[in-house]
Amino acid sequence: MASVSETQAILLVHGPDRKGIVAAFSQTLFGHGCGIVSSEQHTDEESSVFYQRIVFDAAELHTDRVSLERGIDEVASRLGMTCEVRWPKPKRVAIFVSKYAHCLWELLLRHDAGELPGVEIVQIVSNHEDLRHVAEHFSVPYAVFKVTKETKRAVEDQELALLKDKQVDLVVLARYMQIITDEFCAAYPHRVINIHHSFLPAFIGSKPYHRAHARGVKLVGATAHYATADLDEGPIIEQDCARISHKNSIDDLLRKGRVLEKNVLVTAVRAHVEDRIIVYESKCVVFGE
Repeated sequence: MASVSETQAILLVHGPDRKGIVAAFSQTLFGHGCGIVSSEQHTDEESSVFYQRIVFDAAELHTDRVSLERGIDEVASRLGMTCEVRWPKPKRVAIFVSKYAHCLWELLLRHDAGELPGVEIVQIVSNHEDLRHVAEHFSVPYAVFKVTKETKRAVEDQELALLKDKQVDLVVLARYMQIITDEFCAAYPHRVINIHHSFLPAFIGSKPYHRAHARGVKLVGATAHYATADLDEGPIIEQDCARISHKNSIDDLLRKGRVLEKNVLVTAVRAHVEDRIIVYESKCVVFGE
């Protein structure tokens, strides 16, 4: 697990590739008394965009956080880069579910086992009562908002008010069988992770396993992505697939898919809360653990 200590922080950088980027940010950190713990970088050769994630230790910072961030911003401005410093703090997470329990159980079990350090699961939201017993087992508040076509916008306003009250940093759609609105996505840009039960961009929308079976595909998959205004087309964070054959029924695909979905979703959530993702246009660069 790529967690950081209380004195460490993360610098995320991306922008047009050029010489001297690594040196400039390294020198700035050193000049403020910070030491680099680890660094990973990538250059997209087709777009000439440079990406970097730096974990640095600020235990001996001899200025202050404001001065350090100002210095980093000055370097970024001079080089035409976009950057952000992520100081260590717990990520407050809300999980949205409907009736399928496997992804919810996996997230809660992994969290309970200490595999999601720095995460506080503060709320579960659903449009059904079915999974309240799961929330109660882990002592997590469970709120039900009945959704109809006529009430959808008003209900989302109530949900967003609850998320604001709980100071939620990340929303996880764990097989939540409702399409969230553009306004919801705009309230949490690149902070809503959805699990879709296909290997996107194949089989966008509903019943992907049924459509995959009808097409006689040889692989089924799952995709975790950031939710955007375009259904199932947000930047992809994580994917996995499993081989199938003509011998497999739709129930076989559903069974194999459930395993993929829960593991892919947990991996994506970990990458997000560990600040290992840089979103650029329609893509995610996901740095290693």
